[in-house]
Amino acid sequence: MSNYHIKNFEEYFHVYRKSIRNPENFWEEVAEEHFLWRKRWDNVLSWDFKKPEVKWFEGGKLNITENCIDRHLRIRGDKTAILFEPNDPKEAAEHISYKELYKRVNKFANVLKSQGIKKGDRVCIYLPMIPELAISVLACARIGAIHSVVFAGFSSSALATRINDSSCKMVITSDGGFRGNKTINLKSIVDEALLKTPCVETVLVAKRIKSTIEMKEGRDVWLQPLLDKADEECEIEVMDAEDPLFILYTSGSTGMPKGMMHTTGGYMVYTAFTFKNVFQYRENDIFWCTADIGWITGHSYIVYGPLLNGATTVMFEGVPSYPDFGRFWEIVDKHKVSQFYTAPTAIRALGKESVDFVEKYDLSSLKTLGSVGEPINEEAWHWYNDNIGKKKCPIVDTWWQTETGGIMISPIPFVTPTKPTYATLPMPGIQPTLLDENGKEITGNQVDGRLCIKFPWPSMARTIWGNHDRYRETYFSAFENMYFTGDGALRDEVGYYRITGRVDDVIIVSGHNLGTAPIEDAVNEHPAVAESAIVGFPHDVKGNALYGFVILKETGEYRDHTNLRKEINQIITEHIGPIAKLDKIQFTVGLPKTRSGKIMRRILRKIACDEIGNLGDTSTLLNPEVVQEIIDNKID
Repeated sequence: MSNYHIKNFEEYFHVYRKSIRNPENFWEEVAEEHFLWRKRWDNVLSWDFKKPEVKWFEGGKLNITENCIDRHLRIRGDKTAILFEPNDPKEAAEHISYKELYKRVNKFANVLKSQGIKKGDRVCIYLPMIPELAISVLACARIGAIHSVVFAGFSSSALATRINDSSCKMVITSDGGFRGNKTINLKSIVDEALLKTPCVETVLVAKRIKSTIEMKEGRDVWLQPLLDKADEECEIEVMDAEDPLFILYTSGSTGMPKGMMHTTGGYMVYTAFTFKNVFQYRENDIFWCTADIGWITGHSYIVYGPLLNGATTVMFEGVPSYPDFGRFWEIVDKHKVSQFYTAPTAIRALGKESVDFVEKYDLSSLKTLGSVGEPINEEAWHWYNDNIGKKKCPIVDTWWQTETGGIMISPIPFVTPTKPTYATLPMPGIQPTLLDENGKEITGNQVDGRLCIKFPWPSMARTIWGNHDRYRETYFSAFENMYFTGDGALRDEVGYYRITGRVDDVIIVSGHNLGTAPIEDAVNEHPAVAESAIVGFPHDVKGNALYGFVILKETGEYRDHTNLRKEINQIITEHIGPIAKLDKIQFTVGLPKTRSGKIMRRILRKIACDEIGNLGDTSTLLNPEVVQEIIDNKID
């Protein structure tokens, strides 16, 4: 059935129309023909956005790991499932075949059971990017336990909050982790977190950095001896399609993270379908997503999406700058990577460095490049296209969210004509629309508004764990009968979508709605600028004015900051118009970022508005020290 793998533009429109005219039939066909079900569903879809309540493949019985692993054993048993590339390039890469993965997941699942974990229990996973992370996720899913992965860069208080919110019974961690030339003592962070978590009964500890750590009697257990004696066979737990698969926390505007709860059947169908199409994966390709499994990108496009398609997925422990800025390209060359998926933040950081770091490696194996996490600015897009893709690899600029479970709007490589900064067209089954501030649908093209989705899709989060009211309030209360993404978007003359940033990043200046993303794009065009972030602050005349925080490249020729500010505003005037000029431009060494590389504009907004006493928790930032530096140099 061609529905599952779209090969040309004409076919895309045919499949898309079919998926919109009769979504239930469309997804039923995909689900039926491409996955193993222990029992067929009784009903494809029931939904009500008012409650909100969404159910896909109700009554269907399955186990996602049987679809990720067991069904590939006969024809792909010896194929590499997970290709682990360690932090230190001198350490050998590890190829884990589907047969080996089957044994390791089963052993881990049996260890979980021996420690009293059963269907429905929540297990917190706080591990570095080592094979045990992917294996523990799959082991939980095999026995019906709900995994809650917390990125192993979060602080002990952030970890404790997430453990308590979902009452995790167990934590899986390691003695520590490698990150570039640093080692991080993860176990001591866990110990500190567990002073505030009465629900945790057991801590399983993997060895990675082989450091001396304290083990608490009766609670902490070394993982390896348990695995050594565990059985290699483990019967799957048969799950209902709507049983929870995992909880993943995403930052909330109130500071309290939201535990997005994803279910089994719909998530499986949608992540597998989008992986196959957005990356045009073929049988012997090597797929590499550089994200961490602690984020939704890692869940959907390092673990589940690739394995559901019998792919080889690369898992990288390190950072793009270690031992030098050529590390990504060295790995692409070494493993002959076919599809490469990373964040604009990484692309911009690498684009600042000498192109010599790229040119010493053979990147001819690449077929598709991907971008995820935020809209990619035009300069980064061109650098990526020219230097990495050599103008031969389509760039899929993917838009989606933790809440959506899978990619929602994206080009399909060699199918959709790409356009820099545009996520282009919706995936089959996705029905986006733009609304004005009064909730009225904006028809036609060359318009911008608030991006909403009219109809449910299989992988959407079903609730916020333990707080359905907040789920309704956050996503379904702004506009009637719509899922509100929180993002603004622009639809061009042919119907392509460009994400303009969070709606709370739309600033009204003198009555004009200005999205921050296009202004930042313009600022970043200046040859001296590496990266920028724009926020609004109150202004007596305009209502709001614009404040720019700008990181400069290491270029000595731009020492005159007064002139530089004029040049930046001149570019903005040329690209957008004088209304978008920045009233204040502060040059800074860094911008506050989350661990996944998103700029925390909320903090910058508060600094710009002189609300410095109320910045919220900055400990979970990648670079909390930069906040004080920005405050100290703030422009009055």
